[in-house]
Amino acid sequence: MILQALNHLYERLAADPTADVAEYGFSVQKASFCVVIAPDTTSFEVQSLLRQEDKNELPARVFVPGTGARSGSKAPPSFLWDNPAYVFGISPKGKSDNWAKQRFEAFRDFHVSLLNEIRSPAYEAFCSFLNYLTPNDSRVDTNKLGTYFGVFRLRGEQQYIHEESTIKKWWKDRWLEQELSKSSTQSTCLVSGKLEPIAESHFPKIKGVKDKPGKPSEKYLVAVDKQFRSAESYGKRCNYNSPVSQRAAFQYTTALNRLLDPAMGRRFSIGDTSVVCWTAEPSPAEDWVVEMFNPSPRAEDETELGKVKSVLDAISKGKYPTEFGPPDTPFYILGLAPNAARISVRFWHVSTVGQFVENLRKHFADLEICRGPQDLPYPPLWRLLRETVRDAKDIPDVMEGAVARALLTGGPYPQMFYTALLRRIRADREVRYVRAAALKACLIRIYEQEIPMSLDEERSDPAYQLGRLFAELEKTQEDALPGINDTIKDRYFGAASSTPATVFPRLIRMNQHHLGKLEKGKRVYHERRIQQIADMLDSFPAHFSLQEQGLFAIGYYHQRQSLFTKKSQDASAEVSE
Repeated sequence: MILQALNHLYERLAADPTADVAEYGFSVQKASFCVVIAPDTTSFEVQSLLRQEDKNELPARVFVPGTGARSGSKAPPSFLWDNPAYVFGISPKGKSDNWAKQRFEAFRDFHVSLLNEIRSPAYEAFCSFLNYLTPNDSRVDTNKLGTYFGVFRLRGEQQYIHEESTIKKWWKDRWLEQELSKSSTQSTCLVSGKLEPIAESHFPKIKGVKDKPGKPSEKYLVAVDKQFRSAESYGKRCNYNSPVSQRAAFQYTTALNRLLDPAMGRRFSIGDTSVVCWTAEPSPAEDWVVEMFNPSPRAEDETELGKVKSVLDAISKGKYPTEFGPPDTPFYILGLAPNAARISVRFWHVSTVGQFVENLRKHFADLEICRGPQDLPYPPLWRLLRETVRDAKDIPDVMEGAVARALLTGGPYPQMFYTALLRRIRADREVRYVRAAALKACLIRIYEQEIPMSLDEERSDPAYQLGRLFAELEKTQEDALPGINDTIKDRYFGAASSTPATVFPRLIRMNQHHLGKLEKGKRVYHERRIQQIADMLDSFPAHFSLQEQGLFAIGYYHQRQSLFTKKSQDASAEVSE
């Protein structure tokens, strides 16, 4: 299903002239220079193709014949493009002049040997130029070569030589012929359903998946080790066990590489997982999802951030953004993670644009809880995960993928996410807005509980009421001993939320001491509020389950928000008077 969806995406992109994807038999390479050949074919100049972006020099993206994949000590040259060692016989650092000379001669001989097959004046001029060129030619301006590949163009022409129609057609025919000769196996392709030559290896390799430093940057998505003999079935080895045609392999890998290309803006990261998303038909939802998960920090993109928020506002109100197109359009999200030799699929989710919008609405509805004026109404996924650990690098990869899956599918959040939140709250003794919102969502989806957005004074759960009581006891201490360094929250929050019977009797006795330090009006005010909560309780439970610990934290947060909200309202009333 993944390969079929990617193959369909390639066909969609190939039909779009602005999509910038390579044809079968071609690839996109980074070119840093162009050799412009004079009409007499004996002189030339080197033009730099590097462009300045911020403080970096970036190469041009050029569609060239072939995949560019080669290995071994006598690797073949590329057709009408290559690096300076092949094009000019210039040896890189650490290589001898003879090493580069061999490659230059291989490059020249290869192209001259094809002269009788390619009937094109442009190609004849190119071969004539090669015959006049010498290894490490002194006329080459090495400052314009850069560190990437070079292509060729005739002076006065706009297109590169390999783009000339006769040469391009010859290359396509030759490529098909070579591909057919490579495969000795024909079978029904799992992607296209047609009887076609099966690819032994799926090229081009996938690049752009986030990996650890020092690891190969290009890997296979589908590959079976030759030594893995137990994987053989019906005498078929390697990728012949899962037959994918050469054309389909090229198309799905090209589409995936295009999605992973930062220039396309369809990739974002969740921990170590590189995530790409796309729709079966063109839709603004593709760009919008990436911006939502990975908002741009640049100030000039505030307009785009405003668009994301306006769409989120509409979704939270149950409205479907009409600019997303038909809601039944298939929608795909693929999460890829690095592995030893291949790329592993962390998650794969298929739905429709309409279902995705509904799951997103449900996610934010479950998170919705009373908050301060500075708190963001739609906390992003990375912010939820960040609240579970002391340092961002400690977020478990498995948990990130599981939480993302819950968001995308509308399913329960992972238990590990809920317990990590409780553990972090006990360690910090702090229930902030995002943590309370995440706890509320977990209690709704994991334990199927109804959790209100704001304070519910009539709720009968002892854990919820004890959380409220703890907040009131803390507030009494703050009023009685303003500026105190070591509060009851610092010393007793963890025990109060897990084993209340061991702590609350002592807190009640301490509260009598704190009340004694207040003036009569405030003392009566606090006594009344504490008594209202105590009337809802019969006893102090010996211990709380994980579910009850979450309720305790929610009750505490609701009561604290109520205290500050009431104080703010009172202050506003005084000002108006």
